[in-house]
Formats: sequence, structure tokens, C-alpha cells
Amino acid sequence: MENFDYLQMLAGELYIARDVVEVCDPREGREITRQINQTDRNEREKIKRLVGKIVAHKDDNYWITPPVYVDYGKHITVGSNFYCNLDCIFLDVNKITIGDNVMVGPRVSFYTAGHPTDAEIRNEALEFGLPITVKDNVWIGGNVVILPGVTIGKNSIVAAGAVVTKDVPDNVIVGGNPARVIREIGEDDKAKWERMKDTYYYRKKKEFEER
Repeated sequence: MENFDYLQMLAGELYIARDVVEVCDPREGREITRQINQTDRNEREKIKRLVGKIVAHKDDNYWITPPVYVDYGKHITVGSNFYCNLDCIFLDVNKITIGDNVMVGPRVSFYTAGHPTDAEIRNEALEFGLPITVKDNVWIGGNVVILPGVTIGKNSIVAAGAVVTKDVPDNVIVGGNPARVIREIGEDDKAKWERMKDTYYYRKKKEFEER
């Protein structure tokens, strides 16, 4: 028989966490992260193997730098070419789904977990969780907090220190608390970085030829 509270949890409805444990024990994910966090960072293959136990991955092109922390370690999915810097938190009460070519800075927090605003109901241990989605080609700066139910659109950038409380459109830079759109990312950005890329490769080629 399906666990009622677990189904409620994944559906974004109220549930009681202690009643989920029989089908989704958080101690398993926390034990794996303990092993990850106690492994020397030079042992990359061991770290990657352990990370693969708490993160569903599209291919082998992913990396999470220890230390890392999860709630369950059962509801996180990452795409190809995923990089996550150190000291990040994934409170995966609900699903955290991350697309391709996503970069995550240090100390970023993905919080799918939430609690009722009514104190009496909150004190009954009822809580809820809403999914977080990060689409392709997103860069999330350090110390960002992403709250339950948020979707971050493709190609967008979340500035360091932002608290993201609502959906982020495609192709924008957001920042602040609460995060707001600072500006769109457009053709001027593309032209600037294409020039800088061309300059880099020209100088690199020249330096090689002069050796």
C-alpha cells in the first residue's frame, strides 16, 4: 500500500514528516553525504560514485564539490555538464530538477520545504514541499537561496546573495532580496563576450607561436 504522507509530500500538500520515514528514510541520504564530506577531494571517482547515489544524473558529466548536504537524497535530478561548488544544501522534500549546463556557486541553498503561516497548524508538525526547477544554461551565484516552487528560466543568471521567491524568466539577470529582474541578457552581451573570446584565442595562439 502506498504511503499517504509520502504521496502528499510529493504532491505539494500538507504532510507529517515522521510518517514518511517508513518509505523514504532520510538517514540513508545523510549517511551518504557524510561519506562524501569525509572523502579527500582528490579522490574524485569515489566522490562521484557516492554523489551518484543521491543524485539522478543524465550522464557522467556532473560534479558536486564537498561538503554537500541533503534532506533525503532521493528527489534530485541533474542534467549534463552540471557543476556545483562547495557547501550547498539540497532540501529535497519535493523534486529538485536541474537542466543541462548549469553552474551553481558555493553555499547555494535549494529549499523545497515550507511550513504553514498559521502557527497553530505549524505546531502540529504539518509541513509541505514544492518542487524547484532550474532550466538549461543557468548560472547561480554564491550564497543564493531558492525557495519552494520556484522555476529559473533558461540562460538566466542569479546574482550572488539573491533570495529567489518567485519564478525567474528566461534570459535575464536577477538579484536582491527578494530577487528582482535587473536586466535582460541580449545581443550586446553576446557581442561583448564573443569579442573577449576571440581576443583570448588570438593571444593564446600568438603566445604559442612565439615559444
